[in-house]
Amino acid sequence: MIGKKRTLKTMALLTGIVFAGICGLSSAQAAGILTPTVSGHKAIQIRDHQVDVTINNGFAVTEVVQTFFNPNSQDLEAIYSFPLPKSASLSEVTCHMGETELHGEVLARDEARRLYDEEKSSGGETGLAEKNEFYTFDFFVYPVRAMDETRIRFLYYQPLEIDTGVGRYVYPLEAGGTDKAAHDFWKENSTVENFFSATVELKSAWPVSAVRVPGHEGAATVHKHSDGHYVVKVEKQTAALDEDFVFYYRLAEGLPGRVEFIPYKPKKDKPGTFMMVVTPGIDLKTLDNGADYLFVLDISGSMAGKIGALGEGVIKALGEMKQGDRFRIVTFNTCATDLTGNWIDATPANVKRTIKVVKRLRTSGGTDLYQGLEMALRSLDDERATSLVLVTDAVTNTGVVSPAAFHDLMKEYDVRLFGFVMGNSGNWPLMRVICDASGGFSAGVSNDDDIIGQIVLAKSKIVHECLHDAKLKISGVEIFAETEEHFGKIYRGEQLVFFGRYDRGGRATVELEARLTGEDRTYKTVFDFPEVDTLNPEIERLWALHRIEQLEEAAHIGRLERDESRAAIEDLGVKYQLVTDETSMVVLSDEVFERKGIERRNQQRTRIEKEARAERARAARESGRPVRSRRADESNPMFDRPSPSPSRGGGGGGAGALDPATVGLILGSILLAGCAVRPRKRARKGNDDE
Repeated sequence: MIGKKRTLKTMALLTGIVFAGICGLSSAQAAGILTPTVSGHKAIQIRDHQVDVTINNGFAVTEVVQTFFNPNSQDLEAIYSFPLPKSASLSEVTCHMGETELHGEVLARDEARRLYDEEKSSGGETGLAEKNEFYTFDFFVYPVRAMDETRIRFLYYQPLEIDTGVGRYVYPLEAGGTDKAAHDFWKENSTVENFFSATVELKSAWPVSAVRVPGHEGAATVHKHSDGHYVVKVEKQTAALDEDFVFYYRLAEGLPGRVEFIPYKPKKDKPGTFMMVVTPGIDLKTLDNGADYLFVLDISGSMAGKIGALGEGVIKALGEMKQGDRFRIVTFNTCATDLTGNWIDATPANVKRTIKVVKRLRTSGGTDLYQGLEMALRSLDDERATSLVLVTDAVTNTGVVSPAAFHDLMKEYDVRLFGFVMGNSGNWPLMRVICDASGGFSAGVSNDDDIIGQIVLAKSKIVHECLHDAKLKISGVEIFAETEEHFGKIYRGEQLVFFGRYDRGGRATVELEARLTGEDRTYKTVFDFPEVDTLNPEIERLWALHRIEQLEEAAHIGRLERDESRAAIEDLGVKYQLVTDETSMVVLSDEVFERKGIERRNQQRTRIEKEARAERARAARESGRPVRSRRADESNPMFDRPSPSPSRGGGGGGAGALDPATVGLILGSILLAGCAVRPRKRARKGNDDE
């Protein structure tokens, strides 16, 4: 540890709720639209849109097929934009133009763009998939034939986590509203003329007690094949692609804390890759004391359409405050303002007067998120427990914008931060920096999400103690290129996801070390790393993407030179065929790939992945179980008893179900969740402990 800590009398509870569009925009922009790159043409029509999702052993495979029709009399270049899901690994892109089928290969970004431009200039059929920062995947297609259909298919992987027994998958369709250039560009042609369908097949080794598709209950058909196997389908005619598709599933109560291990090792003499998911089964005590409430509210121009819901949440919280509580409101856009002029006692008169002020809030200007946080953090009262609620889209564009500066600011305070990136196009990289610096917890929430449910999950973390200084250690098997080791804080219901590589199989000891209630604890298990396991080759891409995210963050905060980070990301992107900031996927015919001498790495990788998916399906049919259990610690449990469910007040291994009464809670319940944890500013270098 660098420097010593000076513990003050209080520690802040920082609850960051990041809104990139709360409860839907007034004029939502749709994604999944094929738009001509030159204006003055008729909008390209969406004939059909089909989504097929398989959730299996900790990760999801999403396949999307769209059919478009060009009603114009000339061929066009067009761009298809798709909101970028968090930690998504785009692995396949296929374009069908008449009788021609094009496939994608990932190359260095400049090289892929050059090949696309060359083929387009020569009149050839081609496509290009690029990553637009943290906003979208953008697919350029040429030519979109006049008076003809074009079909685009793409496939991506993403890891999914269980939070307090609840799993969640989002297929993003609504554009985030934070990228103004994109907002101004897209034409309003988001209606599927013929047929929209979304099918989710859930395969769980653990029993599932319920599934839900918020907003689509009337259109969804649910088939339960067994306790861990569901198929949910939504079908609509002439559907508008302006709302996200969200799928929830809830595991049965009383499941154990556990370690799940998913490896991929193609041969004995080849390195293996693995994903390990640790679900702690540990009692975490309830924290019952009240606190001051500090609201930091983004009123910048990008919050237009969201400010009403923002205000309603704050108003509800103010209205439920109790005698002895205090509150303070800081707003920010281009600059920060102390709206209440300091702390105010939560008397009925003060609350009523402040509610009127909140109702009059209007949006304008830029987003100086740093100034808002800085003003809030410097005014904490050491003698009182404090909850800080941050409401923003995180797309900071004025003042201090460097992620390194946010990292340094948050490092000054020992705080608990819960970040919810709501809607699409939220600034996930910046939120990741803020959360990692403070040991915080973050999750995405769609505009069309079950927002109440997400708030309930967060509230259970706020009002319980957490594990501190958590570290995962593996011995007995030599591990390299691991993505994490120190996890910092672990909150109630949270899972730890750990990726790594290994040379040789063998018996490994896995230990989770942490502090709980001031005592050092060690949780341990022993199991085998296999010499060969070929069922989950997708793990390699997920591992590589996780490494890329770490490299990006290291460059953002100045721990790694930018050029070094870019080179490493490009190498990983090409080797594991991932679209990144440094790589793109060029889409060409087999004949053009052969003529230009381009190695077909993605063709080989996707073939292996398809064969593995077929083998998993065959094994499931033969065994009669939807999916093979990947629990590794069953014979030697890391946690010695079942994880208590939230409805019983236990602490949490993320296995229990939500209490139905709790689900009825509203926004104010999380904002008013008191906690006997108070602000503690970290000592600067050279200070002694006091």
